[in-house]
Amino acid sequence: MNVIGTVGLPGSGKGEAANVAEAAGIPVVVMGDVVRAECRRRGLDPAQHHGRMAGTLREEEGDDAIAARTLPRIRETAAESERGETVVVDGLRSTVELERFREAFDDDFTLVAIRAPFELRAERLGERGRDDSDSDLASLRRRDAREIDLGLGETLERADVEIDNTDSLAAFRERVREVLGVDGEGADRSDGDAAEAAEAGGDGA
Repeated sequence: MNVIGTVGLPGSGKGEAANVAEAAGIPVVVMGDVVRAECRRRGLDPAQHHGRMAGTLREEEGDDAIAARTLPRIRETAAESERGETVVVDGLRSTVELERFREAFDDDFTLVAIRAPFELRAERLGERGRDDSDSDLASLRRRDAREIDLGLGETLERADVEIDNTDSLAAFRERVREVLGVDGEGADRSDGDAAEAAEAGGDGA
């Protein structure tokens, strides 16, 4: 089994990379889904309590709690997939999570860092407009700072592969397919511009 994890700051393009993988028939496991599931189990609204629940899980079960809960999902997804040789894991945030995956999968785990400068990420998130904070530069800087404090910055530096997401959307998708080892099957669902490459589903963990 080949497990490919992604890491990147908000708006860098992790969600679009996941879309490319799914279009190529490669299953994607989103780490934030375990947090959302736990919110629902405890009767909480994931939209309001996601970040707090992620912190609670780490306090109760250790800093690698979300990675540990994601491992069974990765294995189950691989077993159920027609292309079980590869699974993409969306949303690593810390070196502790990275080490947990490296321990579990050894050389079969590859970490891919997706990078884009602050101004470009802010523009993409503003155009995406999921909520008011997407267009608030101060809020984005604070969110970046929280992610980096959690360990995302160091995790980015320890990536095995880097993807620079400053060119066109088509170029980004092609680079993702290259990293995934797939051809253009199911490629470009639209002719949208690079703004669409903004992170489509950051989990806030």
